[in-house]
Amino acid sequence: MASSDPSVPTPSALQPRSPEARLPAARLPAARSLSLSKGAVVILLLVAAAVAVLVSALGSHGTSVPIAEVRPTSSPRSVEPLIYVHLLGAVAHPGLYALPPDSRAIDAVAAAGGFTPTADRAALNLARFLSDGEQVYVPAEGEVPQDLLGPQGTVGGKVNLNTADGATLETLPGVGPALAARIIAWRDTNGRFTSPEDLKGVSGIGEKTFAAMEDLVTV
Repeated sequence: MASSDPSVPTPSALQPRSPEARLPAARLPAARSLSLSKGAVVILLLVAAAVAVLVSALGSHGTSVPIAEVRPTSSPRSVEPLIYVHLLGAVAHPGLYALPPDSRAIDAVAAAGGFTPTADRAALNLARFLSDGEQVYVPAEGEVPQDLLGPQGTVGGKVNLNTADGATLETLPGVGPALAARIIAWRDTNGRFTSPEDLKGVSGIGEKTFAAMEDLVTV
């Protein structure tokens, strides 16, 4: 006999519900969690992509490329040999001076401090080129010019083609006033003689004339 008390559950009410009946209640939280997980994954992917782009941009700007060192290939400058000239007489500081090879008498006087007040400036050809080992004497006014090496323009008994005047050049065989003037003109135009063979470039000096004076000249 069934109880008529409504507070007492009936057997049918005590039976567990079927799985189908519980399914909606169990699936609602899972669906909501799945939806949240997808959104989080999308956000994480976007953040990761942004970080990757930022790192790539910073890396491209911050990367340094080594540059090979470039060394100059120019060779050292060659140094021209100097000539040594001995200055004596009426100059401020007589002595031995080292000068460039294309120096003139005026350069030697300047190196020695210039003329003294008593120097006879007209006694020296300031425009002539100098030779290595030459001795230059500047006389005082009223003094007879002196040359401690013998006649002007001679060295060791030979005529120095770079310092000899016309009178000294005329002491050479076959050289008269006209040829001596051409030798001096060649010297003034081309600079100092570098060897006795340069005489062959002077008009009027052929092989025969040169052979006669070759052993009597020096540079």
